This record gives sequence, C-alpha cells and structure tokens, in this order.
Amino acid sequence: MNFGIIAAGEGSRLVSEGVSLPKPLVSIDGKPMIGRLIGIFEDMGAECICVIVNEQMTEVAEYLRELAPTLRCRLELVVKSTPSSMHSFYELGSLLRPYGRFVLTTVDTIFREEDFSRYVKAYENAGPDVDGMMAVTSHIDDEKPLYVETDAEMNILAFRDAPWPESRFISGGIYGLGAKGVDVLDKCLADGVQRMRNYQRALVANGLKLKAYDMGMILDVDHAEDIRKANEFVRK
Repeated sequence: MNFGIIAAGEGSRLVSEGVSLPKPLVSIDGKPMIGRLIGIFEDMGAECICVIVNEQMTEVAEYLRELAPTLRCRLELVVKSTPSSMHSFYELGSLLRPYGRFVLTTVDTIFREEDFSRYVKAYENAGPDVDGMMAVTSHIDDEKPLYVETDAEMNILAFRDAPWPESRFISGGIYGLGAKGVDVLDKCLADGVQRMRNYQRALVANGLKLKAYDMGMILDVDHAEDIRKANEFVRK
C-alpha cells in the first residue's frame, strides 16, 4: 500500500491560540505530527509516500527534505498552496494513480497505529469490486462533521452534512482509493467542485462501490487543546 498526506493547510486556528510551530511539526507522542504519520506508513510497508505542503511552510518542507534520505521508502514532496484539501489531493493524484490502491489522510488526523494497521489490511484484502474504503468513526468531536450513511454490510450510501436519528458514523479523514477515485477527482475539478465532502458525494454519484471501515476513535487537531487530547489518546 502507498500513501498520501495533505499538509497544505494554514493552521490558522492553532496560530491564533498561541501555537507557534506549523501544524505538521507539532509534537504528538514525542514526534512531529507529520513524522509520526510517515513512520506509521513505513511500518505498513509503503513503497512511496506523497506529501503536499503549502509554499509558506518552509520549515516543514526543509524537515521533509532532511528526512527523505533516512527513509526506506520514496518520499515525493509537492510544495504548492491550494484553496482546499480537495485541490491538494488533486496535486497528489497523478503521483498516486500509478500505484493502484492508496490511502490518503490529512496531517492532523490522529489515530492509534494498531487501528490503522487493521484498516489498511482490510482495504488490501477487499475484493476487486471495491473501489474505495473510507475510515469512519462514531466519535464526534468535529465542528463540521461529515456524516456517513451505510447499509448493514458497511457499503456507503451517502455523505450528509447533518445527522439523522439512525446516524452512526462520521468521516475519519482517511480515504482508501484508487485510479477510479482519481478519475472522479479530475472530473470534479473540471466541473468546479470545491470541497472534499462534495468530491466524496461525487464518488457515490458516479457509481463507485465504497466501503466504510469503523476504525474506532479518530481525532483531529484543530485547536491547542486538541494537542493535549491527541497526546493522551495515542499514549493510552
């Protein structure tokens, strides 16, 4: 399995709350957030890890360039400012497409390595009819969660902005996709689609077979208090 990391956000909320480091370099469990992710992906046997950072993140780009020669896998770095995470994914799409199936995540998505390992193995073992596998969580600690509707077999039926009485899961910000997913992404950009959640809706609308995988607890680091929560979570 190969991996992509979207790390091109500005992290403005952390800055406004007094966190001086760029978000990807904030320490989680004693490691820079982005370095922790790369280490987990290497443990999963990654052949290539593709990362995008924005043009203002000179410290992050320098960190990654120094890290690259020490890795067992190839690190592809894109330095470009984009208007959204969907546009950042587009910049990585051409790099990830040749590898077939891949897993993409945002840099501030925090999970336990053992939970992630089970998810990756489930996606690797999914049949050829499965076009994607999205990690979901029932832990809702997000300002604007994206709710995921599934059937009894965890096939994804829809992505919704609001909950309903039977809703169980929200998106975990971890996307298992492949060439078909990149094709839909290209079409979305051409059609002027602007947000990652609308891209996910387009995956369903275009008939891709998507599975949901309950990965347990997943956290996002958006605020300074989230750093403390994330450290406690991964150390338990």
